[in-house]
Amino acid sequence: MTWGDARQEAVASPQRRFDGVLFYAGDRLYLRPIEVSDEFLLRKWLNDPIIRQGLDHLPPTNAVREQAWIESQPGKPGEYHLGIVVRAGDRLIGTVSLVDIDGINRSAELRIMIGDVDCHCRGFGTEAVRLIVRYGFEDLNLNRITLGVFANNPKAIRCYEKAGFVLEGRFRQALYRGGRYMDELSYALLREEWEKSRSG
Repeated sequence: MTWGDARQEAVASPQRRFDGVLFYAGDRLYLRPIEVSDEFLLRKWLNDPIIRQGLDHLPPTNAVREQAWIESQPGKPGEYHLGIVVRAGDRLIGTVSLVDIDGINRSAELRIMIGDVDCHCRGFGTEAVRLIVRYGFEDLNLNRITLGVFANNPKAIRCYEKAGFVLEGRFRQALYRGGRYMDELSYALLREEWEKSRSG
């Protein structure tokens, strides 16, 4: 489904009126800008011990800090942060980002958080990754997208590999979580690999 087809369906379908903001559409999900009204959900997820296990180290996040982060995003070059929304019910379930965008080398880093634990292990993460990758290659003209993942997070690793990412390296004992050190895995996807997977 193309962006135009999905948006037309979402807006014009007689079965469901769509009043939200749609930035990039998939089959079950769409991506939209993050709004100040999302602050409580984002803060709840960032402070959740289960969700934090897979994130970079974050200090406790209060409403003031999180709202300031949301309001600062439009002015930050080289960063795109989007909300992940399930089309059925327009339910925000997480965020996905492209950061550290390098305009010369045409590269960026991908970050994702599925904050709604009820939506884990349902394929939403893979679809969201595929959507932001498509946006990066088709709209931002990137050539390389990278990401880092904890070695003890097999569900996330499966998600990234299903989306086409290739393991490039291991940083031994690079991260400290839960009282112990663990390895970080480095993955990347090249534009030519992505194009080949789509044509095949």
